Amino acid sequence: MSAPAIGGVQAPRGNGSVLRLSRGASLTDFADKIGAIPGSLVQIMFHLGKMVTATQSVSDEDLRDLGVELDWDVQIVSPEEEDRELLESFDLEWGEDEGDEEDLRPRPPVVTVMGHVDHGKTRLLDAIRKTNVVAGEAGGITQHIGAYQVATEVNGDERKITLIDTPGHEAFTAMRARGAKSTDIAILVVAADDGVKPQTIEALNHAQAADVPIVVAVNKIDKEGADPTKVRGQLTEYGLVAEEYGGETMFVDISAKQGIGIDELLEAVILTADAALELKANPDQEAQGIAIEAHLDKGRGSVATVLVQRGTLRVGDAIVVGESYGRVRAMLDENGNNVTEAGPSRPVLVLGLTTVPGAGDNFLVVEEERTARQVAEKRAAANRNALLARRNKRVSLEDLDRALKEGQIQQLNLILKGDVSGSVEALEDALLNLDVGDDVELRIIDRGVGAITESNVTLAVASDAIIIGFNVRPEGRARTMSEREGVDVRYYSVIYQAIEEIEAALKGMLKPEYEEVQLGTAEIRAVFKSSKLGNIAGCMVTSGTIRRNSKARLIRDGVVVAESVNIDGLRREKDDVTEVREGFECGINLGSFNDIKVDDRIETFEIREKPRA
Repeated sequence: MSAPAIGGVQAPRGNGSVLRLSRGASLTDFADKIGAIPGSLVQIMFHLGKMVTATQSVSDEDLRDLGVELDWDVQIVSPEEEDRELLESFDLEWGEDEGDEEDLRPRPPVVTVMGHVDHGKTRLLDAIRKTNVVAGEAGGITQHIGAYQVATEVNGDERKITLIDTPGHEAFTAMRARGAKSTDIAILVVAADDGVKPQTIEALNHAQAADVPIVVAVNKIDKEGADPTKVRGQLTEYGLVAEEYGGETMFVDISAKQGIGIDELLEAVILTADAALELKANPDQEAQGIAIEAHLDKGRGSVATVLVQRGTLRVGDAIVVGESYGRVRAMLDENGNNVTEAGPSRPVLVLGLTTVPGAGDNFLVVEEERTARQVAEKRAAANRNALLARRNKRVSLEDLDRALKEGQIQQLNLILKGDVSGSVEALEDALLNLDVGDDVELRIIDRGVGAITESNVTLAVASDAIIIGFNVRPEGRARTMSEREGVDVRYYSVIYQAIEEIEAALKGMLKPEYEEVQLGTAEIRAVFKSSKLGNIAGCMVTSGTIRRNSKARLIRDGVVVAESVNIDGLRREKDDVTEVREGFECGINLGSFNDIKVDDRIETFEIREKPRA
């Protein structure tokens, strides 16, 4: 190869040869591939008008520009391909059953429940699992995802079904899609009194795109105005023709509230699986599968709900899940009971991971924990390089419209923090799919699980980003630091509110009328039980002033446990008082809310009118 001189700098010419680079590669990586000196590429980039150091992550566009200059056909390796090549370098493979056909055994179907936001998906799961999930959800919307296994009887045989619960608002398009990819059959819930809605069609499209058979559950048949026949007619327009009309789709009329038709629905799932699918997996190989959900637990550390897709996962196995790794310390089933092994289609809660993996990350068992650590670290480094390659600017939602008009920004950067990874991923995908026009590009530069940290604020300062907190609050000095640095931090408990507000800001229509003003915080040092008043928190006021009758939230390990509770009682020693200032001890009663623990934080606030500037 000849070496062209660009601005007097020598570098090997590619003559059109293909050069494969990972996302966020540095000039040093580029130089290693072509046998050049990194400093020469730094100088070439300088002549191209780019100030880049040798070890700095470079954007895909700049890598391609450099390739054109040196006559190399630069190809950026996709994340999936990059991960596959990484596993191959460790002699690992994900996604294939080992052995021959005779090594495969039947496995239970994995079912995702989909449908419109209020058509009864969670209540249906309640009826199946005999548990109450609805009570803990903000706005009646499923905020977290999980997986459960149930048993039903079909033709005298006990058959098992694994259920994946996905969030229920149209904002969670991507999570539904990801759920379908790990799913064998989809249950489409449609309310008999409401009929087919846009979100119903959205869920249907994802299931059909993933080539997943569908069983339709026509819910709420007990309500006045219910018309199951109308639902069948509406879905015929979208290619779902009921068996009684000569089609192949099974429709089951149910009432999740009354418990009607539940057994028939589960039987329809089994019959559909038997007729349309041949569900088999090798239970004797090393376990592989997917993480359905993950979060931080105060007593148990990082925990993840994983769905085993092939092989058998056992306590003691070395495991790598996305960028996380560890040794399986314990496994729990959906009822909280310890299990020692989990075969194909079995969802279990895994303890022993070093960090919180992402929902949708694949997992596999490896021979040694050292190998798991190396795979996880290389994945983390690759993702970190990709993030560092992005050039960013900051703006607040309040002045976004003005900044756009003045040409100060071309992209809006966001940092997402949530209580569980499923919600974070759902929010991320929904935001990235917003139609924001050509004036601004929206980018998610970081996302994570747990409280908002000083590290998040530092990144927001460096990259001019807005921090979105979903069911989490700042920890330690993060709040003070964000106020000092002028970082815009937004808090939400229902995801679609975040999406609507950001979309409104991007369209120049955000006119906030109110803002939350923090009054004071108190740390619970002791809990006293009273037969008359319930639990009373013995507290130390750590900042501001705690006032009686003010609104409050309870925070545990940085995660919001209760939103909008009231300070019903406030005592200083034996006297009822109206307020207690910073540095003083007091007793606080939160009315009927009694789930309080030592080290919890009570944060009081009020909502004040805020005119738009």
